[in-house]
Amino acid sequence: MLDKLKFPDDLKNLRLNELRILCGEIRDKIVDVVSKNGGHLASNLGVIELTVALHKVFDFKKDDIVWDVGHQSYTHKILTGRLDELYTIRKKGGISGFPKIAESIFDSFGTGHSSTSISAALGISEAKNLSGRSDSKTVAVIGDGALTGGLAYEGLNNAGSLGRNFIVILNDNKMSISRNVGAIARYLSAVRLKASYLRAKGAVAWSLGKLPVIGDAIRRTLLYSKSALKKFLYGTIFENMGFLYYFVSDGHNLEELIKALSVIKNIKKPVLLHVRTVKGKGYIFAEKKPQEYHGTSNFDVNTGTGNRKAERKTFSSVFGEKICKIAKNDNRVCAITAAMKDGTGLNAFSKCFKDRFFDVGIAEEHAVTFAAGLAAKGMIPVFAVYSSFLQRSYDQILHDAALQNLRIILAIDRAGIVGQDGETHQGIFDVPFLNTIPNVEIYSPSFLFELETILEKLVKRGKGLIAIRYPKGSELYKPDDFGHKVDIDGDYYLLPSDDPCDTLIITYGRLFSNALLARKQLIESGKKVSVLKLNKIKPVSEEALKIAAGFRNVFFFEEGILNGGVGQIFKSEFLNYSDSNTKFVLKAIANKFVPHDTVDSSLASLGFDVNGMLKTISGGSAKYSISKIRYVC
Repeated sequence: MLDKLKFPDDLKNLRLNELRILCGEIRDKIVDVVSKNGGHLASNLGVIELTVALHKVFDFKKDDIVWDVGHQSYTHKILTGRLDELYTIRKKGGISGFPKIAESIFDSFGTGHSSTSISAALGISEAKNLSGRSDSKTVAVIGDGALTGGLAYEGLNNAGSLGRNFIVILNDNKMSISRNVGAIARYLSAVRLKASYLRAKGAVAWSLGKLPVIGDAIRRTLLYSKSALKKFLYGTIFENMGFLYYFVSDGHNLEELIKALSVIKNIKKPVLLHVRTVKGKGYIFAEKKPQEYHGTSNFDVNTGTGNRKAERKTFSSVFGEKICKIAKNDNRVCAITAAMKDGTGLNAFSKCFKDRFFDVGIAEEHAVTFAAGLAAKGMIPVFAVYSSFLQRSYDQILHDAALQNLRIILAIDRAGIVGQDGETHQGIFDVPFLNTIPNVEIYSPSFLFELETILEKLVKRGKGLIAIRYPKGSELYKPDDFGHKVDIDGDYYLLPSDDPCDTLIITYGRLFSNALLARKQLIESGKKVSVLKLNKIKPVSEEALKIAAGFRNVFFFEEGILNGGVGQIFKSEFLNYSDSNTKFVLKAIANKFVPHDTVDSSLASLGFDVNGMLKTISGGSAKYSISKIRYVC
């Protein structure tokens, strides 16, 4: 059926039993694609029936839908003409794993981060009202995990006050990525229990209405007298914010979903439909372990086991192990995560130090200010967070942490290129925005042992906000004999050639591995090259600047955005120490967003692999003077 239908038009004509068959085929297709490409599995399997029902009831050629986060939009992509492209998802040149305005007219808004759907959908709805398209419906689909983000409530508050037709679908699977925690999760659990009261109340009202003569009078009296009880038992936060509240207990029951959506579609007020779903529905391995199958690499469909090489230690896992060792010896150390306990390596910490572990939900802004409060009273908070998610916390970092010079450690995971999640998740902006804030130091280890050493030493430091940024996965090439002790007070490491030379490569983080390999090849070809590795990238070391000024040809490679990056700052200070004969080439990421691809392929495309470095060095060493520094982007 899936391959024979023309979507989305043919969907409207399918009967209920045919829709159920279609859902089964979509489920099989998604499992097959993700098993080959990797991607988000459990979240997509949980919303197949909901997505099919939405497309059955609404016409998204004129109506609009916004998917919160967007990692659950695979079925939506299938139903909007992208079935043939599904096997290209997350591959270079293929379709994105998230909604994208440029990809399809059915993707009303691009998403990739949490809690944005209600605000964006409300804006879309109001734009249509202003342009005379009030008959067009707007739907926001948001998960219960995303409701831990404050932006969602800002959107709900605004929508409720406007009082116009606007639909929010709450996809409640009791999870975000890790299990949901906190008051919102408990509240939704209570609402689910109270929903049984609504169903019973509705059945009684219907029965009374059937009684001759007195039935309607009794029903009206009971409904009036029960209003106080309703408020006590069921007065949901959504109703108090101006929404009509509806509940579907089985989000995989197509008949119930279609009935509910058909009703709320025509209500001229803000409506919230609370739908209970199962993350990973229909694929036993994902149902049993939804956290493991939230985002997964390729795997064997029949066994659920991964088709990957033996696991190497990653920066995330090493961070998790080290912070446990540190916390064991220092009871002031606390760990904070924003619903990413497993991804940031804090699972062991959460078990060993329950009183000092805090999962604040998808609320990075709160996490930073919460950390500032802990620090203000003598604790040492360590906030482990993905680089792309830290972006939300700029004001809190500036106003609540740095301004007060509080002792906080930001463990910035997924720094640099992250690969197939693409533009919304690339960790290439944290250095420029942290560079603008006083009282912030930034360290960037290249190897696992450096992360351990730096973390241990920085916990013992005094005041000030300290960021340690490290990439996704494991370290790249490391020479067997490379075991120098990281000196955080030295801030840099110089690897000289055997003889005096005039060419210097400067870099930091994992690109140091590629710089070492490039240097090795250059030396083998007869060219003398040194490498300057920056351990501390903010502030830039004055001694490192002086060392660089002693070379005639300087090449700076930075796995980050050009504007505001370390390279630009280094360049501006470098002019004070060098003479007019020095050549300086800065290779960073042009001011653009980097599309999805594998990490290795992305680094190669950007010229950050070994061949790219060799090409830059051989092609730009004597072309521009210091007065006209060359940028290679």
